[in-house]
Amino acid sequence: MAGLDPIETASRDELSALQQERIGWTLRHAYANVPHYTRAFDAAGVHPDDFRTLDDLRKFPFTTKQDLRANYPFGMFAVPREQVVRVHASSGTTGKPTVVGYTRQDIETWSNVVARSIYASGGRPGMMVHVAYGYGLFTGGLGAHYGAERLGCTVVPVSGGMTERQVQLIEDFRPDIIMVTPSYMLAILDEFVRQGLDARACSRRAGIFGAEPWTNEMRAEIESRFAMDALDTYGLSEVIGPGVANECVETKDGPTIWEDHFYPEVIAPDTGAVLPEGASGELVFTSLTKHAMPVVRYRTRDLTRLLPGTARTMRRIDRVLGRSDDMMIIRGVNVFPNQIETQVLRSEVLTGHYQIVLTREGRMDEVAVHVEARPDIVDPDLLAAEAMLTAARIKDTVGVSVRIVMEPPGTIERSLGKARRVIDRR
Repeated sequence: MAGLDPIETASRDELSALQQERIGWTLRHAYANVPHYTRAFDAAGVHPDDFRTLDDLRKFPFTTKQDLRANYPFGMFAVPREQVVRVHASSGTTGKPTVVGYTRQDIETWSNVVARSIYASGGRPGMMVHVAYGYGLFTGGLGAHYGAERLGCTVVPVSGGMTERQVQLIEDFRPDIIMVTPSYMLAILDEFVRQGLDARACSRRAGIFGAEPWTNEMRAEIESRFAMDALDTYGLSEVIGPGVANECVETKDGPTIWEDHFYPEVIAPDTGAVLPEGASGELVFTSLTKHAMPVVRYRTRDLTRLLPGTARTMRRIDRVLGRSDDMMIIRGVNVFPNQIETQVLRSEVLTGHYQIVLTREGRMDEVAVHVEARPDIVDPDLLAAEAMLTAARIKDTVGVSVRIVMEPPGTIERSLGKARRVIDRR
């Protein structure tokens, strides 16, 4: 695979016609083969035959993570288990894991959309791709791996961890692209600094970062410290894994959704009402081409908005603000970790390694933001002044008072996958 797929630049009318055809197939496939969808559609008083236009999709019920857990392990499969060639699963840290399955055709589709994502990021056949997403049940590593191979790249399947070795391989192999979580990229940066290496002199042209929300401020830090393009990618296991949407390197203005495979909606989280393009709300996806495990109106809990296409005809999503279930309510104010991260990364003294610790004294919520300063900043007066300035910025922009706690370099928990940003001890 190389070059643009013609559908990426097709007219909206052509794309909408394809979506309507594929959604109709998905609804029929799910209703006929997944008992959960048979019951859910019947309970909502709808049938696949009721779908005649794209607007009719809103008549159908949502699918939630709880539905997947209630049908654990294989109850959401639409094909016999023997036809499933791959199974992935979430970590299950907050309950039973969510299990997803793939037919051989699904693996082909997945490989193609990840290859398309890497191409949109500037990747080309023959380039070397360093994959530092975790391999195993997590979809990140193998999804990136198969997509890079499909594009014709040379894959270095490092997986997560062994940060010192990551840097050694980057220095020795000189890959063109790295695929990793943005928080772990900062850990790799720390290791470059520890070894006295110039991160800007390394070979990479682009980094493709996903699996957790991150800010434009973190993008700016990564790009300036590594002298490369930092691209935002979006995906989730329940929909397919990585490869649902990806930024285009020529615009870097939010991930383009590969709408020929995934139909997006944005809804009001409290009412479920579909919102117009440009309005912020919860992202919902319907799969269009999945055989083993189709999903109908899956509520991602990710908060963003739909935007018109730019580099491609297909629509984009704005940078994910956070998840509706990650929102902190502090003294009556709704706060997302990314809002605090934005202010932390405005500083030239602080790093992107931080954790928010919530406690309660009596009836009052207390917020401590534990953050590391750059290793070369040791002046206690400068650190104290920066703590006061950052706290003031958070108060002014977010609306809550916080206490900044300066931690020694290397002491805040590093994650090999998704960073743990909030510790709630209330």
